[in-house]
Amino acid sequence: MEQLITEIKSLEKSEIGEQIRAKRTEFKKNRATRETIFSELCFCLTTANSSAEMGIKIQNAMREDNGFERLSEKQLSKALRALGYRFYNVRASYIVEARKQKENIWGMIRECHNEFELRDWLVDNIKGLGHKEASHFLRNLGFYNLAILDRHILRTLHEKKLIDSLPSSLDEKKYLKYEKEMEKICKLTNLKQGELDFYLWYLKTGKALK
Repeated sequence: MEQLITEIKSLEKSEIGEQIRAKRTEFKKNRATRETIFSELCFCLTTANSSAEMGIKIQNAMREDNGFERLSEKQLSKALRALGYRFYNVRASYIVEARKQKENIWGMIRECHNEFELRDWLVDNIKGLGHKEASHFLRNLGFYNLAILDRHILRTLHEKKLIDSLPSSLDEKKYLKYEKEMEKICKLTNLKQGELDFYLWYLKTGKALK
């Protein structure tokens, strides 16, 4: 654990730390409009069981003609498939279904006083969003108190003996338990969960993606 804390603090002082701090300002801008919020939601829907790189590729392509909001389910599925995305049919259906909640999401983001309650609402009401994806979505809008427990983060927790084993799946109970374990690192680094995620992800992958 001590080595991990040292590595994180070293990164904070580096160019990577500057990039990560810049993202804090950048991400808050994503909640400025209904369109930017919905785009980030769709990004997180497409990263599930895929990768951030693929999600970014899809998001950039969809921005050109507002595809996330404009395309029919069939057209969206075809576009996702053309981009090399594996789960084109099911994610297209999730995105089209999520459009029905666009105004509700906008209102809840604008009035949010409790990130944990908002995450619960998203998990319960947006098909395709689990706790990880909902946390990722909210972090990309500038909410930083939620852990994004992907395989890289879980592996780090396991290597540092904060969890006994790598789980094959995460139910709500396990997710919240591991999130509390992440808080131990947060306290030692004076970072919030969403900020810490960037550093842990960089240490595992050499990348600081959103």
